[in-house]
Order: sequence, then C-alpha cells, then structure tokens
Amino acid sequence: MHLYIPEFAKLNAPRYTSYPTAAEFGSSVGAEQQFEALSQISVAEPISIYVHVPYCRQICWYCGCNTGAVGRVERLTQYIDALEAEIALVAPLVQGQAISVHFGGGSPNALGPALFARVVHSLRAAFDISNSAEWAVELDPRDLDAAMADIIGTAGFHRASLGAQTFSHHIQAKINRVQPFHLVANGAAMLKRAGVKHLNLDLMYGLPGQTLDDIAATISSALTLQPDRVAMFGYAHVPHMLPRQRMIEADALPSAEQRFWQSALAHDLLIDAGYEAIGFDHFARPEDSLTRAARSGGLQRNFQGFTDDPAHVLIGLGSSAISQFGNVLVQNEKHVGQYRMRVTNGRLAGARGVLVTPTDRLRGELIERLLCDGSVDLAEVSRQHDRPATAVLPCLEQLRAMEQHRLVKLDQCRVTLLPEGRPYARIAAAAFDSYRGGGQHRFSRAV
Repeated sequence: MHLYIPEFAKLNAPRYTSYPTAAEFGSSVGAEQQFEALSQISVAEPISIYVHVPYCRQICWYCGCNTGAVGRVERLTQYIDALEAEIALVAPLVQGQAISVHFGGGSPNALGPALFARVVHSLRAAFDISNSAEWAVELDPRDLDAAMADIIGTAGFHRASLGAQTFSHHIQAKINRVQPFHLVANGAAMLKRAGVKHLNLDLMYGLPGQTLDDIAATISSALTLQPDRVAMFGYAHVPHMLPRQRMIEADALPSAEQRFWQSALAHDLLIDAGYEAIGFDHFARPEDSLTRAARSGGLQRNFQGFTDDPAHVLIGLGSSAISQFGNVLVQNEKHVGQYRMRVTNGRLAGARGVLVTPTDRLRGELIERLLCDGSVDLAEVSRQHDRPATAVLPCLEQLRAMEQHRLVKLDQCRVTLLPEGRPYARIAAAAFDSYRGGGQHRFSRAV
C-alpha cells in the first residue's frame, strides 16, 4: 500500500489549513476589513471561536507555534486583561451563535486554573454560545495538575488534546520536551476523572534521532491510553523561519525516505489497532464524530486541522489568532505587547491578512474536498461556485506525473487520491494553488 517516490517525498507544500495560505497575508488587510467582516455575520450563521494563549512554561525546540516562555506571572494577568478587552470589542459586533470553542497555544494550561476559568467566564458572558457547543483545549502534560483538570471539567470542556509527540526519552532530550509516559498517562486519567469525555493525542514523526523502533514503541504506549483521536504530524524543520529550531541538530534528522516509512508504520499500526485514517495525518475511532463526518462528506479543514466543525466562520481571539470569513482572512497582531496596546486602546487586533476572491473560494474548496474526501469533481464544484470549469481544468495537467505513478486517478473532471497517494495528498492539492510558485522554502516537507 505504501509507495516511496523520492521526487514527490522530498517536495515541500503548504498544510492548507486555509486558502489562500498565511504565506499570502499582507498588511493591506487588517482591522478595517476585520470590523466589516464581523459586522456582516448574520444571526443565522453558526460560528466557531478560537482562543490563543501564546505562552508555555518551557519552550520546545521543534515547535512552530506562536508562543513564548511565561517568565513573570504578571505577563499572564496582563495578557488576560487584554484578551478580555478584545472580547469586549468583538462580541458586540457578532450576531451568530457559537457552536464550537477551541483553546490553543502555546499551552492554555500555562494560565493556571484561576485565569483559565476567568477567560471561559468572559466568553460565556459576551458571546451567544450554544448549549450543545463543543469545548476543546490543547494541553501540555508537563504542566497539568488535578486543579487544572478539575477546572477544565467544571467549565464544560468535552475534548482535550495532549501534546505527547514521542515517548522516546532520547528524542525528548533532543527537542527539549522531556515528559515520561507516566506524566501523560496521569494527565489523561485526571482529565477523565474531571469529566472530559474525549481525549486526543498529538504525536510526531521525523524528529531528530527518531527510528522505526521509536515510532512503534510510541504508538504502542499511546494505544494504552485509548485516545479517541490521534494526530501524526511530520516535524517541519524550518530554522530560517523559527530560530528556536536551530537548537536541533539538522544532521540528526531522518532522511526523506526515513520520514516516509515512519509515517507509513504509524499509519499501519493505528489502522491495525482499529482506527480509521482521516485525511493525511489524523486517525480516529470508528464511533468518533470525526470519523462520522468523514464518512458523510462533512469533514472540513481549518486552522485546527481536520475537523467535524460545520461552521464556516472562525473568530480568532488573542495575539496571532486568525479569523476566517467568507471573503477575508485576518490575523491578529503577533507581538503580544503591540496586541495588548491595540485592544486596550479600543482597536481591533487585526494586523495582516488577505482578501478571498471568488476564484480563491473555488480553488480553496477543490483543495479542501480533495484533502478531506480524497476525491473531487472539478466540474461540480465549479458549478456550485458559478464559475466555469475551464478555469481550473488546466490544473489536471500538473497531476499527470502523479497519475503515471498511480498516486491519483484522473477521470474526466474528477481527481481521486489512490491509497498509495494518501501520503502525497498535499502535493496533489497544490496543483490547484495559483499562488504556489518558487517559494517552496516557506513550507514544510509534504510527507
């Protein structure tokens, strides 16, 4: 089932958590467009809320997130003051009801129980949040205690994602994230006792010094925790963009071929354990809502990855958070100090972004459906967007090489990823990306 093809395995490509991607964001789009987009949300439009916490107790060298070390505790209080100021600015503009709330980072549990509960209270007081909304949070197991787990459960969170990455100590030391298995297991147990029903685990391949034996051992340990979902991310080594990654020895990183077989082994072990593959890097139990969404054609892709969240409007709160609307993508100010200054002075935090054209929306849906469903009909999607299929049919020519290697099947206007093509899904999707040019260095390895 697995086919290693060097010419594709060595390519870089966007993760396509949005289209256009964040690489196209510029300063010509900002708070003004953010205000207009927020004001135009109809009362019937379901929305999702994402809250970004840009702090961790300790910085991991592999991490690509916008985060920094906590340092002084006062920094957290000042940040929450600013976050509440932003909530007070944004919420009155929004008419739609929230059906999903997601906390990410950084490490949201770096806030501690009191500040975390304060943010939850502010959100509930300011926004119209459905009683059936899913609440989810990303957590660092190294900084999770019973008090924090209890607050998460009491606040009504249904799902928690634990960043495990790897259970091999020698790799943990190389990426500055030492966390024994028992620490993660204890965290999972505390969350379950607190009433958090669903557990996700985030794992990684392509880490320095990582071998197939490490992958097998980590998967074996992970399965004992009985997670509902497992994400298997490939490490993206881009030290020219993320200086902290310079601490990682480039010579210790697996080759493109080694990365491929690590991903393949993880896939096989999880499938053998009863999980179903979702997209190109997620796995879920057959009864999980993500699996049901994938089967019914309801799977979507946003800045949290593959999701069963049906909302098309995403409101990002906090520094660097990205909001997604039908005709614009807007990212908040990244620098925490400048973010605080903006919102405490009564200004929306949007600092950069991109306008989404009708052609972008068409190409974005082609990319999303191929990644989520494994197949897309160019003519049908073009018709739904009231655009001529002739505008995107030339993209098929870029897939001929993949067709020759039996990675995709081209049938008139339909593109289908074959089983051997699943690891190369991002490369296939890039055929529909009109922005993709010579800037592959901006993106991570596609496999």
